[in-house]
Amino acid sequence: MALVIICGQPCSGKSTAAHCLTDALKQAESKLTVRVIDETSFHLDRNQSYADMPAEKNLRGVLRSEVDRSLSKDNIIIVDSLNSIKGYRYELWCLARAAGIRYCVLYCDVEETDCRKWNEERRGKGEASYDDKIFEDLVRRFEKPDRRNRWDSPLFELWPFRDGIEKSSPAIIDAVEYLTKKVDAKTRDVKVLQPTIATQTARASEANSLYEMDRATQEVINAIVAAQSQAMGGPMNGISLGQGLPTINISRTVGLPELRRLRRTFIKLTGQSSLSGPPPPSDAESAKRMFVDYLNRELATA
Repeated sequence: MALVIICGQPCSGKSTAAHCLTDALKQAESKLTVRVIDETSFHLDRNQSYADMPAEKNLRGVLRSEVDRSLSKDNIIIVDSLNSIKGYRYELWCLARAAGIRYCVLYCDVEETDCRKWNEERRGKGEASYDDKIFEDLVRRFEKPDRRNRWDSPLFELWPFRDGIEKSSPAIIDAVEYLTKKVDAKTRDVKVLQPTIATQTARASEANSLYEMDRATQEVINAIVAAQSQAMGGPMNGISLGQGLPTINISRTVGLPELRRLRRTFIKLTGQSSLSGPPPPSDAESAKRMFVDYLNRELATA
């Protein structure tokens, strides 16, 4: 249904904004499924997660993967993290586009001095806070969202230090309206991202090809096993798979382990050849024909 990116400096009120938005969304529509994805969901310590670039990159990868798995047209996913790098926000926007859902950014705009003050107050209370060195590094590298960028639009802005954060905050109300508004052909103020035709077609074609290849080759294996069982070790003049398909020519009994090995090799070779040549067959008949030809060649030379 939607992906919401919470963005802001460290200790700028992002988690409070995420909770207020979640409550406001559920209040607007009681049956709405809302999920917040953040570092604490994976029991990750903020200082360890941002201690160096490899750790930070790993954190972003974990969050991005979880977002990718969770997106659907039936729920709203809120990503509560720094989301401070515009390239990373673009990656998340691409996930939303591929899922064909709404997308927006909720930005907590707080001055560095105020964020620093809040961080020190949290440390004094024994709450989760950033080490000074990590805090200064994150503040320095923060890339402010720009509504002119498609991955930062629409942009809803909060000023937590000046106005506080409530369910009734104007930005929260606007975001809820945007995320829950019914969309029809005449709607102009709500944008539902659409996946590109090329990407959509390629994913569907790849999934269909793999499914048909797996199913068709297994049916061929089952037919060979059944025919050998009926022959009870005697000679076979050929195994027919039906009209329009080549006959499987086997002059000896072939065990199931060997058949499985040949099947795995065929699927692997077909996948490798599709990288530089035509895609694997997307229908069962073509897949069976290719597999039978492969078996006849391999078993004839064995």
